[in-house]
Amino acid sequence: MKACFFRAFGGPEVLQYGDLPDPVPAAGEVVVDIHAASVNAADWKMRAGQYSAGIDFPHVPGRDFSGVVAALGKGARDFKVGDAVFGVCEVPREGAYAEKIAIRQEILARKPASLTHVQCASIALAGLTALISIEDTLKLKAGETILIHGGAGGVGGFAIALAKHLGARVVTTASAANHDYVRALGADEAIDYRAQDFTRIVSGCDAVFDTVGGDVPLRSFAVLRSGGRLASVAAGGAAPASPRPDATSLRPKVNRDRPHLDKVAALVVQGVVPLPAIVEYPLAEAAAAHRVSEARHLRGKLILRVR
Repeated sequence: MKACFFRAFGGPEVLQYGDLPDPVPAAGEVVVDIHAASVNAADWKMRAGQYSAGIDFPHVPGRDFSGVVAALGKGARDFKVGDAVFGVCEVPREGAYAEKIAIRQEILARKPASLTHVQCASIALAGLTALISIEDTLKLKAGETILIHGGAGGVGGFAIALAKHLGARVVTTASAANHDYVRALGADEAIDYRAQDFTRIVSGCDAVFDTVGGDVPLRSFAVLRSGGRLASVAAGGAAPASPRPDATSLRPKVNRDRPHLDKVAALVVQGVVPLPAIVEYPLAEAAAAHRVSEARHLRGKLILRVR
């Protein structure tokens, strides 16, 4: 099969496009012919060596995808050959930057007929992360105010629409060029992080959801009310230490499972969450997509076309 992979950690230039052996399904796994794969910040962080535990070379990155079941491993009965599915890989295995992948059937979901493979790949991990962070971790309620950092990104955009659907007041940070975009997703207020200090504009928030990292999570505790909570998916594997005894710091545990993926798809199909803006690259040009992702000014999602 054709795949994009790397044999050593480094910059985008270490990504190679070439042939690797086709995967063989273990018991309970299926092989999926991938049609589209998503590019996430975790991909280039993995490639750069920030997440090196358990990695073998050559390593095929890519955490989410959409495609068609091509083969069944022993005992795999949830799907049949020809079924359209989408899913999110289990770290550190990954492997979506390829024409084929072997994956546990339990963490696959059926692709809705109304969504293309490109569209479905664009919502898989982003939607899963936002759903688990907003509903399961922060437990956001109607009438609350939430500050979402990085609202123009794939995760942030999904989170905005979901939070608005839940009845929250939504404030988000985004560049001025993306303010119309995030407002269309449901944001009540947009803050230009390049020109404005969010800690001077917003206060008394019930919750903060951080997708940016750096010093943003620590600074965000200042905008929380007493008893408020912060969840970050960009501050490493653990929750950032809270500087306040009256504010809770959380690290969402983004497990892979079919019920959550089904709900992500349903939210989009039902029109609760709009599809993100999508920019496509051929699989062979994954390095170019990584350069765009690393610049961290993307609106929506980057997708690799595989077939």
